[in-house]
Amino acid sequence: MNTLTTFRFPEGTCIAQAQPNAGVPVTLASPGRAVMTDLTHVRAATIRPDMPLTEARQTMIHQGVRLLFVVSEMPCVDGLITSTDLEGERPMQQIHKRGVKYEDLSVADVMSPLASLDAIDLEDLAHADVAKVVATLKQVGRRHLLVVQKAGTGHGPRVRGVISQAQIERQLGRPIDMVETAGNFAEISATLAA
Repeated sequence: MNTLTTFRFPEGTCIAQAQPNAGVPVTLASPGRAVMTDLTHVRAATIRPDMPLTEARQTMIHQGVRLLFVVSEMPCVDGLITSTDLEGERPMQQIHKRGVKYEDLSVADVMSPLASLDAIDLEDLAHADVAKVVATLKQVGRRHLLVVQKAGTGHGPRVRGVISQAQIERQLGRPIDMVETAGNFAEISATLAA
């Protein structure tokens, strides 16, 4: 029986790291899907709602993300927690309201429940460009949007992807001003060119 040749690892061997698609550069005219993290290709970073906030922070650092899906029972989503949630007003409100320390707070105390999150449809995204995605982020005033795939044969609706302001900025090579709300492509272009 033929076998594969084996060998021992040389010192200094590293783990291959996921690389962003090095294809065509992203512009405001690029297809909207170009800035979506597709959860059928990239595993979603998750955390349980009963985990301490300190663990959520460590998980984000370890996985190099700013957003975690909160999941009680895989694969269903309870909500999201972002790095902003960890550093923002929500923890302070809970600390004052309940008379506890930051270390006593759990993910469930500050997460955004699924019903309160903004989402866009995967089919709508397929017909949009990056400028429209940026305008949508500005309109809702959030750093993340969930992309939902409608129910299909054998499955209900599911979160198919995530759009992140930080990722769009990396792909465009410039910051997005989220303070002003732009109404059209020309206004967004002028904002990004500044």
